[in-house]
Amino acid sequence: MIQVPKLKLKRNCDRRLRNGHLWVFSNELEKVPKFESGSLVEILNQENRIYGLAFYNPQSLISARLLLTSDSNLKSVISNRIEKAISLRNEIYPNEECVRLIFGESDLLPGLIVDKFENYLCVQHYSAGMDRNKVLINDILKEHFPDLIGIIEKNTSSLRLLEGLEQNEAVLWGNAAGSVNTSENGIKLILDLFKGQKTGYFLDQKDNRKYIQTISKNKKVLDCFCNLGGFALNAAAGGAESALGLDVSEAAVDSAISNAKINNFRNVNFLKADVFDFLENCTESYDIIILDPPAFAKSKKVLATALKGYAKINRLALKLIPDDGYLVSSSCSQHVDESEFLNLISNEAAKQSIQLKLIYRGAQSQDHPVLSSMPETRYLKFFVFKISR
Repeated sequence: MIQVPKLKLKRNCDRRLRNGHLWVFSNELEKVPKFESGSLVEILNQENRIYGLAFYNPQSLISARLLLTSDSNLKSVISNRIEKAISLRNEIYPNEECVRLIFGESDLLPGLIVDKFENYLCVQHYSAGMDRNKVLINDILKEHFPDLIGIIEKNTSSLRLLEGLEQNEAVLWGNAAGSVNTSENGIKLILDLFKGQKTGYFLDQKDNRKYIQTISKNKKVLDCFCNLGGFALNAAAGGAESALGLDVSEAAVDSAISNAKINNFRNVNFLKADVFDFLENCTESYDIIILDPPAFAKSKKVLATALKGYAKINRLALKLIPDDGYLVSSSCSQHVDESEFLNLISNEAAKQSIQLKLIYRGAQSQDHPVLSSMPETRYLKFFVFKISR
């Protein structure tokens, strides 16, 4: 067995670890030695209780990410966990070709994200440890998917800067994908894995998008922040009278229009527009308004401003929904508490003398599992309300 350095926690700094949390912060360590970023260390408390091996990074506030193992054979550990992660996705989404295969800490692979789009994999390395072992990870993934065409690195997140890592985007193996023809919830999609945000498509709303099909029949639907058209396309598939998707990105709108065409949907359209401006100046009403904005609160520092943004957008949407209509409101900001978000929407409704009946409470899709010991892995809030005026 490889001998690795031992790092001790300060006294009484292991409560979270005892409960299964995977992160050790720099101010919880006795010392923060300048070992190489991404190297293996062993974490102990003051009583020499061993918490196992961890990826270490002296440049990050999160100094150590626990692997919950004492086995220093990384190939064996990572391979076993990737196999379990893939097995879970095969159980919950046996017929889906767009799926999140690995969700970082929730799959006990801290800092690693892998999304599958047909025969392509998009990989993100959020931790120095995973970045250091990207070749090993690629080799393991290729073993599990012999029909792979390419593995694409989508390391453009600002979270990498916090790890002291460069941002980059490249083909790690195989051929680059100009576009990928795939499907989700029975809807055909053309995805550009390079131009698309994050790994190319927001898979965390998969289940919630499917739910929209069930309430859209004969409804007039407005999908705000539509990106590649996900919710609007599902509304169209559900028999909406009409669906309009809005996004400030012209490229996203063009892609959404293409996705509508390949599905032969004639009841959906897309428009390049600033959602706040559109809602403020809109004189029409909509039976269903869907709010799925980008994360307004990417850090706690901007939480107050973010909450004002969420309040405003829900306030504007509520004004345009008739009696018996639906407000669909979502937040992907991990720093916004679910109860806080729910109260915010309820308060905006009360100001307009509107009663809200919560009929559906969603979260991130099942391929984004929540590790119960880590609240950080639970981030998506999704509510569907029936309106009473």
